[in-house]
Parts: sequence; structure tokens; C-alpha cells
Amino acid sequence: MHIDASAVTQPQGTPENNNYAFALSSLTTLFFMWGFITCLNDILIPHLKGVFDLSYSQAMLVQFCFFGAYFLISLPAGFIVKKLGYQKGIVIGLLVAAIGCLCFYPAASLHSYPVFLSALFILASGITLLQVSANPYVSMLGDAKTASSRLTMTQGFNALGTTVAPFFGALLILNQAADALTPQESAASVQMPYIFLAALLLALAAIFAWLKLPHLESTEEETALSAEEGSAWQYTHLVLGAVGIFVYVGAEVAIGSFLVSFLAEPTIAGLQEHEAAKYITYYWGGAMVGRFIGAAVMQKVAAGKALFVNANVAVLLILIAVFSSGTIAMVSILLVGLCNSIMFPTIFSLAIQGLGKHTSHGSGILCLAIVGGAIVPLLQGFLADFIGVQPAFLLPILCYLFIAYYGISGSKIRQLTN
Repeated sequence: MHIDASAVTQPQGTPENNNYAFALSSLTTLFFMWGFITCLNDILIPHLKGVFDLSYSQAMLVQFCFFGAYFLISLPAGFIVKKLGYQKGIVIGLLVAAIGCLCFYPAASLHSYPVFLSALFILASGITLLQVSANPYVSMLGDAKTASSRLTMTQGFNALGTTVAPFFGALLILNQAADALTPQESAASVQMPYIFLAALLLALAAIFAWLKLPHLESTEEETALSAEEGSAWQYTHLVLGAVGIFVYVGAEVAIGSFLVSFLAEPTIAGLQEHEAAKYITYYWGGAMVGRFIGAAVMQKVAAGKALFVNANVAVLLILIAVFSSGTIAMVSILLVGLCNSIMFPTIFSLAIQGLGKHTSHGSGILCLAIVGGAIVPLLQGFLADFIGVQPAFLLPILCYLFIAYYGISGSKIRQLTN
């Protein structure tokens, strides 16, 4: 769910201004943490698959439970934030995420995959609440004219979290699992890393409970407008944009989820899991670098055209990865991360153009579409079980073809007539 930063009041000249620099630093850490935790799923999937002897589709329940929380918890999280405020929402989100991390300890002790999945759902519920709560704070901590630059910076640190997480997971989870003698010992390798993450989240919760941050309130204007006739669903470019977000998040997460298994294939690189995991960094790192390159390029190139080109290049790279082998296939699939870089913000911005009073409603619809990260990886898991890991990558191609269509045609502003 998206909170429209324009719908909150801007405090000026308050005593809290002295705390803004420290608060922004804390929020930057927050963005880093949820990017880091989300990307650790790419390590957990091959790890739990081996520990519990799962099929690919069963292993993809990790992403199903994690991203399913976005769909189920976004609206309740919005209600919590509306009742308690953004700062308390951040604190509650951090506490819920910490509880989810702590649940990994009994899950490993009990050697229970359902308990692991329950822990992931709790963890993702906390992160969903953080996303609903945190973004407005970044916009409000300083001059409104520089709000975009602050949001770009914090999103950059989110991408940094996704980039370094694979090294952390490979070192502290997969390396230890490789030395384990029994499945129980292998499962236990996740306990201390997630206890450490829980401690960091609890420390952040204490910081945000202590900080004196500005009290943000929604303006009455948006509430009044929302009661007027009409709906964001009348705009076809928004509806198609929601589909675009669904397939984009689904494709990005599915590829990341299967990278370790893909690189472990004898015809690709034949890497051990703990070695293959390190290459995930290049996939997510490409997305981080491409974000900054894309921001500069799209100053001169129309967003829809840039989206069209990136999606088609992604299709070409995946085709090469599916129908080749060795280093060529490995490099091709990793380069898809570079193509992914601009897709989410570009689809999002194109989809909410021209919505006027329905912008906030449209933003909420788009954020609910993140549930694609739960569905597409699961479908690719079923394909991998039946036709193999490498051919299963044909599924993301369909996703990117839709994104290419959206960039060149579907994003044109259209409103259905009654």
C-alpha cells in the first residue's frame, strides 16, 4: 500500500528539526534492512529445499508466504497507521519483523518447514507495515523541494541491502550448512543469523520509539475527494499498470529465487550452493547500478520507450540463458538484473499519471499487485519440477513481453466511459 506524501502536512520551524539528520540516518538504515531481509529469501530457498528434500514448487512457498503478506497485510497496516500514526507504525512493524526473525530459532529446532513458512509470513507482515509507515517520513524530514532526492537516496540503500545480502547468506548460512552432518544441523545454521537480525530490528525499534519525529496528519482534502464519484479502476492504463507491477515483481523474484539452482546446473556453471549464492549479488547489484543510470537516461528518453527497450533486452537475455550453456548462459541471466532496474518506478509512475483525485487509490492498487512476487515464482517452481530449471525460465519471458507492451502502448492514458 502506498501513502501519498502529498497528503501530509509539512511541519515548519518545529523543535524537532534538530533531530531530522539523525532520523533520516535511521530511516536509511531501515530501508537497507528490509532490502537485506527480503533478498535473504534467495538464500533460504535452496537451503530449505535441501534441508527438507523439497520439490521446486514446495521451495517456492517461501516467496509465496513472504509476498502473500503484502497482499493480506497492506490494508490492515494502513488502518493501523491511520489509527496510531506513522511513527508508532514503524515501531510496531520493527517489532513484528523481529518476532518473525526470532521464530526461525524454534522452526530450526523443531525441524519444521510449516513453522519456517509461518516465521516468514510474520517477518513479511512486519516489513509490510514498515513500508506503509516509513515512506512519508523520508518526504517530511527536510525541505519539500528535496523530498525526491531523499527518497532516491533511501531507495538506493534498499538496493544496497539486496546487493550485500547474498554474501552474508552464503557465508553464514550456506557455508555452515555445507559442513553440517545431518539435516537438523543444516537447519540450525539459520538460527544465529536471524537472531542477529532480530537484535538489530529491536535496536531500531528502540531508536524509533525514542526519536521525536514530526506528527503527520492526512489532509481533509483527500478524504473529501475520495467520496466523489468515479474510481481509479476506470483508467485502463492504471489497471494494465497493476498487471505490469504484478508480472514485474513476479519475474524479478522468480529469477532471483532460481539463480542458485540455475548456476548449480552442470551445463551452466556446476557451482556449489554457497559459491553460486555469491553471484546473486551481481543480479541485484545490476539493478542498483541500473537505477542510477536509468535516472540519467530518462531525462532525455521517454519513460515508456525506456521501459519497452529494457523489457525486450530482458527477453533476449533470458532466451540466451535458456538456449545456451556455460558462461554465456550464466552472464546472460545475471544481466537481467540491469534491465530490471528502472521497471518498478517507471511502471508505477506511468500508471498513476492523470489520475488526479484518484492517485492515492491507484497507488494502493499498484502496491497490492506486489503479490505477483508470491504467484509467479510458485508457477515457475511447478514448471521446474516438470520440465527442468533452465526451461522454466521461459515463464519470465511472458512477463517481460507484457511489460514491453505496457511501455509502448498500454501506458497511454485512457479512461473508460460509463
